[in-house]
Amino acid sequence: MAWREVSGNWLYVPQRPRAIIHFLGGAFVAAAPNVTYKLLLEALGQRGYLIVATPFINTFDHKAIAQEVLVTFDQALYYLENRITLYRLPIYFFGHIMCCIVHLLINSLYKVERAGNIFMAFNNYSARRSIPFLDQVMTFTPAKEMMNTMEFTPSPEETLDLIDCYYPVERNLLVKFRKDDIDQTRPLHEVLYHHFADLTSVQILPGTHTTPMAQDIPWQPGRQFSALDAIGQFVKQEFTRDLRQLEEVILMWLDPVGAMRSQRRR
Repeated sequence: MAWREVSGNWLYVPQRPRAIIHFLGGAFVAAAPNVTYKLLLEALGQRGYLIVATPFINTFDHKAIAQEVLVTFDQALYYLENRITLYRLPIYFFGHIMCCIVHLLINSLYKVERAGNIFMAFNNYSARRSIPFLDQVMTFTPAKEMMNTMEFTPSPEETLDLIDCYYPVERNLLVKFRKDDIDQTRPLHEVLYHHFADLTSVQILPGTHTTPMAQDIPWQPGRQFSALDAIGQFVKQEFTRDLRQLEEVILMWLDPVGAMRSQRRR
């Protein structure tokens, strides 16, 4: 299998898809999710999940991003429907950091059917806290006068209110990493748990804010295994260990029965 670009999306299509995962990456790496999240997405693809990774350019208008992303995703579905059978394939949203907000808004503002959603390292901070050095950049007039208008739309508070009022998807997985100081999973969990207590779960995993973007280090030992090779192998394992655990948690949530059978065969 290989990635292919279709109508602004990157697709990873297994031979017999079991479900569709619509993925959005973090704000500053959203333009190339098939590269920045390569290991994670391909691991899911190799287990039969059809991946639609939609790049986008981040702006202050989250509603506009949500609309653009949904239109782009629908174009991928139209392409796939003419080539493979998508009848009754469940669709899952999968987002990282602020892109969780985009998925949440799509579900809250538009009539779309989703089997469930996965939110990793949810972040709903204001623009000033989310964008490095914004305060420093906006210290000069007229930039200083514009600062009060430079905020995300909807605001963090308005976003949670929209979710509370309109978000309909009952089954949700929230993933929080232990060494993530800017995670805001808790307020999202409180809103979702209020409506869908039985089907909203939280997994706290080892790792950091960037664990989902871990990449494989191409370290090849020499003819004679040396101390340097041992260090290289250790670093490689450390980079991917937390990612593998994340993969297993996601696969178990997507298909508990199938994941257990797969573990038994190992």
